[in-house]
Parts: sequence; C-alpha cells; structure tokens
Amino acid sequence: MENIVADPSVEAVAAGRCLVARVSGEMDYVTAPVFRSQLKELVARRNSCIVLDLCGVSFCDSAGLNVLLGTWRQADASGGMVMLADVPGPLRRILQMTGTDQLLRVYDTVTDAEAACGG
Repeated sequence: MENIVADPSVEAVAAGRCLVARVSGEMDYVTAPVFRSQLKELVARRNSCIVLDLCGVSFCDSAGLNVLLGTWRQADASGGMVMLADVPGPLRRILQMTGTDQLLRVYDTVTDAEAACGG
C-alpha cells in the first residue's frame, strides 16, 4: 500500500484587509524549509494581517510549530499580525500544550479571523 501525502503548499488570496493563506500538507522537519520560505514571502508582501487557514495541515511536529512561530515573529517585527484559523484538532492540542495558543491568535474559522482583522 502506497502512502500518498500532498506536497506542502501555501496558496494565498487577498480578502479585504487580510491575506488568507491556505496551508496544506505535513508541517515537519522535512517540509519546514519549504513552508518557511513560502510564508516568509507572504509576510514580505507587507499585509497588515495574514490569516493562515490550517485546515489542510495533516500533521505538525516541533519543526512545523517553529515555522508558525517564526512567521509570527517576522510579521510582528514588520508591524503586521498572523492569525491561525480552522486549526485541526491534533494541531490545536499541540498549540494548547505548548502555550503557543496564548501567543498566536487562534480562530475557529477563517471568517472569524477575517472579522477580527477588520476585513
């Protein structure tokens, strides 16, 4: 039996004042460099608010968590903000266990995050 895993990807779309980025694939030590590069490019666009739609994330380890935190730090340093939305249950538990949910804004839906952005 072949295990098929979607390639890591970030697809961004402007939505009002927000940039919504749908993140898909496994966020782990293998894919972290790909995600880091793609998310760094999004932050460089200088949108005031980036919503990361994480519904397509099938797995996240500490390397993936590090990518999310690095993206948040980069946006914060440039006066922007990063919000997480539609976070799968296992990843939500990791955010809670590590206290990362106290640092990153986590919303149930993309719509909720967009509303918090004012967009």
